[in-house]
Amino acid sequence: MTSRSRRRCCGRATLCAALIALAAATTLRAHEIGTTRVSVLFAPDARTYEIEIITDASALAEKLDAAAGRASSTAAPPRLEALSSTFDELFLRRVKVSFDGSKVRPEVVYSVAASGDDLSGAIATIRLRGAIPDNARDLAWTYGWTFASYPLTIRRSAAEAPVTEWLEGGASSAPFTWAAPAPHLDRLGTARRYLALGFTHILPGGLDHVLFVLGIYLLSGRVRAVLWQVSAFTLAHSITLGLGLYGIVSVPPRIVEPLIALSIAYVAIENIFLSELRPWRVALVFAFGLLHGLGFAGALQELGLPRAELATALVAFNAGVEAGQLAVIGAAFVLVGGACAHQAWYRQRVVVPASVAIACTAIYWTIARVTL
Repeated sequence: MTSRSRRRCCGRATLCAALIALAAATTLRAHEIGTTRVSVLFAPDARTYEIEIITDASALAEKLDAAAGRASSTAAPPRLEALSSTFDELFLRRVKVSFDGSKVRPEVVYSVAASGDDLSGAIATIRLRGAIPDNARDLAWTYGWTFASYPLTIRRSAAEAPVTEWLEGGASSAPFTWAAPAPHLDRLGTARRYLALGFTHILPGGLDHVLFVLGIYLLSGRVRAVLWQVSAFTLAHSITLGLGLYGIVSVPPRIVEPLIALSIAYVAIENIFLSELRPWRVALVFAFGLLHGLGFAGALQELGLPRAELATALVAFNAGVEAGQLAVIGAAFVLVGGACAHQAWYRQRVVVPASVAIACTAIYWTIARVTL
């Protein structure tokens, strides 16, 4: 290898390690995708609408406090309800209900209650109610108190089957004609929607899964080693994703999320002491994949999944997840370079520092998720 090629490889490797360390230092909350859902119900005879927002109470309280410049703290449901009810004006700054392009101000009613699962946090329910303006036809919706994708389900009447639109936090929905029948999303449309949702659940929304995949990649630069681990991980999370969505297996997020973080830490720590793939590593990656699949399933359960196209949604979401994982591996391969991974300095300059950064972040996540 020429000195110029060596410098290029070294530069790419340093950049890769810096990017991994930067990502690992980020303390974004993972799996926020499963914490918020919104439903809209019209009452055509009374010409009224009701919008129900269900979200994690503690997360919402923290965001409200941060937006108001106040210190946040963990609080019991009564305290959270009292806090939320004082933030009507602030809350509505990031919420927009529009008819024919004109914003309306709804009545806001809050309630906070403990979840049915003792291991889960309190749930906030916010109801927005109001009258439909005369001659108005289209409604558009914006919700900016979440950073992740969430489902917006709309029903023209209580007896009508809902139509679901997935939105990114802060994005506006397409105008919905409340007086007309809800549009039907065909199988191809369902596949496109959940393919995109699966991809964005990894990039940019799944930092913990990204770090796990990078941990798999960093063990060895050999293609066979990466393929063995990725195949085991893919098979495992596909199994539990399907079982979870069909209700056959159910594990509370408060158990799954810390274990996912712990799996990331283990893989990263093992990278520091191993330089070649061992048989037990593949078995462990498979076991960890089962955990990650439960995390994927928990993010999608009870979020407006189309019952008629559940299999399509499941396959498309899983394909999107795989595409996101392959994108992570492809980016790591391009940044480091196939030849660089076999250089003598690769472990010292890339594998060890990147694995240490990933392990430290994962240990922090484990502690944070256990103590939530």
